[in-house]
Amino acid sequence: MSVRGADTLGGKAAIVGIGATEFSKDSGRSELKLAVEAVRAAIADAGLTPADVDGMVTFTMDTSPEITVAQAAGIGELSFFSRVHYGGGAACATVQQAALAVASGVAEVVVCYRAFNERSGRRFGAGVQHREPSAEGAALGWNLPSGLLTPASWVAMAAQRYLHAYGLTPDALGHVAVTGRRHAARNPAAYFYGKPITLADHAASRWIVEPLRLLDCCQETDGGQALVVTSAERARDLPHPPALIAAAAQGAGRGQEQMTSYYRDGLTGLPETNVVARQLWRTSGLRPADIDVGILYDHFTPFVLMQLEEFGFCGPGEGAAFVAEDALALNTHGGQLGEAYLHGMNGIAEAVRQLRGTSVNQVPGAARSLVTAGTGVPTSGLILGADG
Repeated sequence: MSVRGADTLGGKAAIVGIGATEFSKDSGRSELKLAVEAVRAAIADAGLTPADVDGMVTFTMDTSPEITVAQAAGIGELSFFSRVHYGGGAACATVQQAALAVASGVAEVVVCYRAFNERSGRRFGAGVQHREPSAEGAALGWNLPSGLLTPASWVAMAAQRYLHAYGLTPDALGHVAVTGRRHAARNPAAYFYGKPITLADHAASRWIVEPLRLLDCCQETDGGQALVVTSAERARDLPHPPALIAAAAQGAGRGQEQMTSYYRDGLTGLPETNVVARQLWRTSGLRPADIDVGILYDHFTPFVLMQLEEFGFCGPGEGAAFVAEDALALNTHGGQLGEAYLHGMNGIAEAVRQLRGTSVNQVPGAARSLVTAGTGVPTSGLILGADG
């Protein structure tokens, strides 16, 4: 795919299996065990066996190597293995990598996975404790002495500017949190099952970094999620309706840094998301009005509003009103705010369930799902469609 033209990947591969562990705050087992459980569950869901798998993709941040997971899961020889950088921005890109391998014949069945003890082990929300010297670390180093030590603080800078530019208050962010928790309340797999919130609850939650309150920030979760990708042709012979990969894209913007891109012309948008949006729309031939379900990466609420605007669902500064109107079925699993923080991989699984017709918050007749990955970093996205 090029930022200048459509690609030919669309329709050649599909997600055919999804599997996850339970989502908890203390898994009581290793990250490798979580990965293997999720991988085995996804393979079984696809109606395949470990012997069918010949490719694996994960995140550079994952602590469980592809070959180790393969060995522990009973997978044999691998002809393809790959990792994608930039934290949550990798989520949809793992599926893109798998689809590229399948479409080119490098592999036939590829498993994408992510597993961590992000609550009971290393908590990303604790901020920067130590970094080995690197060019990436040097960019962060300009901001750390000012107290910008955590993901919440990095996002808060852009969020403050966004609210100021459009004459909004922090209460505008509450619609995203309320929507996610409403869906999570009906999802037995969600950590906040049975626990919806109101706008008043959002406004009463404590400040984390102004303008972000506690309920603007995603969870910290222990768990694993895996997905199985194979060719569209083979997918049609497997047990579940395939989720065809209509388009897949990665994107980085000009002046891109990892969460601290403060030296761009403005801070009220997400240029990297716009790169992904242009590629997805161009390749799929679709437009916002064609999307039935939006699974948007919600590590922090303000970036959900900016994503809606970058994808063209609404105009600049109109994201909060768009969400308040329920104009799009949004994060029907509860999102990372309500279900679990699995670096966006659980969102891809929800998009698959919507196309299968098995979501606990099913959108009637859902035929096309948009999925996005981590924002504020080089990112990725998918458009998944029902077969036929």
